[in-house]
Amino acid sequence: MTTSLQDGQSAAGRAAARDSPLATQVCGAAQGRGDARDLVPAPWLHARALLPPPDGTRGCAADRRKKKDLDVLEMPSIPNPFPELCCSPFTSVLSAGLFPKANSRKKQVIKVYSEDETSRALEVPSDITARDVCQLLILKNHYIDDHSWTLFEHLPHIGLERTIEDHELVIEVLSNWGMEEENKLYFRKNYAKYEFFKNPMYFFPEHMVSFATETNGEISPTQILQIFLSSSTYPEIHGFLHAKEQGKKSWKKIYFLLRRSGLYFSTKGTSKEPRHLQFFSEFGNSDIYVSLAGKKKHGAPTNYGFCFKPNKAGGPRDLKMLCAEEEQSRTCWVTAIRLLKYGMQLYQNYMHPYQGRSGCSSQSISPMRSISENSLVAMDFSGQKSRVIENPTEALSVAVEEGLAWRKKGCLRLGTHGSPTASSQSCATNMAIHRSQPWFHHKISREEAQRLIIQQGLVDGVFLVRDSQSNPKTFVLSMSHGQKIKHFQIIPVEDDGEMFHTLDDGHTRFTDLIQLVEFYQLNKGVLPCKLKHYCARIAL
Repeated sequence: MTTSLQDGQSAAGRAAARDSPLATQVCGAAQGRGDARDLVPAPWLHARALLPPPDGTRGCAADRRKKKDLDVLEMPSIPNPFPELCCSPFTSVLSAGLFPKANSRKKQVIKVYSEDETSRALEVPSDITARDVCQLLILKNHYIDDHSWTLFEHLPHIGLERTIEDHELVIEVLSNWGMEEENKLYFRKNYAKYEFFKNPMYFFPEHMVSFATETNGEISPTQILQIFLSSSTYPEIHGFLHAKEQGKKSWKKIYFLLRRSGLYFSTKGTSKEPRHLQFFSEFGNSDIYVSLAGKKKHGAPTNYGFCFKPNKAGGPRDLKMLCAEEEQSRTCWVTAIRLLKYGMQLYQNYMHPYQGRSGCSSQSISPMRSISENSLVAMDFSGQKSRVIENPTEALSVAVEEGLAWRKKGCLRLGTHGSPTASSQSCATNMAIHRSQPWFHHKISREEAQRLIIQQGLVDGVFLVRDSQSNPKTFVLSMSHGQKIKHFQIIPVEDDGEMFHTLDDGHTRFTDLIQLVEFYQLNKGVLPCKLKHYCARIAL
């Protein structure tokens, strides 16, 4: 902050500067660190020092300027408007507290992967939440935000994965990773993330919740959910689980109980007496993970494994591995543990999805709605005014008539001109146009289709369409319903030289798969429920 005066500065100018009241005060503050020549000169003084020395022709003009400057410096004393500058000789002239504090939100670069293993690097502040990261990726890639986009923590070396809750700080999650671990953050949809708030009956079966068993079903699933969110009472989830014995490769089937204080197991059958209960794990300082390859990596008896892992970095020996008999049982345990650990915070994430720490708020981002079953109704446009069809029987008959109408105008969908060549080209195009759709996954196996649906949530209506492995000329519709995955074969049928697709042995026919999917998104038909959410592999 200090500099020396120019050698060309006149002695008169230096003396006048020392006579200035403000300069005298600043010079007094600089005692012990040099004289006034070590201070920054005034702008006008510095400018004069850079001028060439006056010659004989301009000597008078230079003298007049010096005299004018001296007159200005000899003006009456003006109170110093900055008394804080005149501090002790033992402190700096300008205190650091006078300057605005630098932004304490340090930024880091994180890498986020999609399901097709493409990635994107983001520079984010240290206090960014998982919801904020999702919002950034949604905006950058122009996706529709239906509140199902989720950030996942993937640990490939031990075959575990978990949902990072919307309110969690991403940098804190990364800080728990080991230096040599090849862990990843994945960005994809998870339709089941908050589905238990909408349909709790699918997540808490009566035979696993003690309140429902003791009251013979008098407490509804909604009331059970309220009990989970209450701090005064607690529910009790119970059932048999396979537990991996510490330090061994063997698994043992034990009766477990989940309470607000932690997870316990019974040392004597299904007894719930305190003397027979032994503490297994708490979830305050641990995270709940789902096992991706339990049979292969850990020798689990089934593929429905989950485990407790300490928040801090630890090896496989620190894991407490468990395994359920079926997917519904595992979903119940994991959902109950999430509710007991986070409580009302999860409900706030569900009700206010745009409340973040990094500026991604509801004021700056307008929510975009996606098509759901609640926003689709049966309409009648035959009269002068349209009307909503409220009678279920009438709505079903209208759906059947609409399906028949689609069947009749099948090959006219892409516009044929009556010529045989145009008709055959149109039908050939109809048979292949589905390949560009996000819900079509070409040649994937049955197991891979099930894995994709489980990853994106076992919610009723989650679906994808794929090629059949057993019959190359057919397709398969894989969908989720009732916490289970079901597969329906789409069979091609020929009628008058035209090819159609059908799910119900030819009763309802469609010229292409797009038409079929659109129909069953509006009508249940022979399916257990309507098609609602498609599984897609997005690219970042």
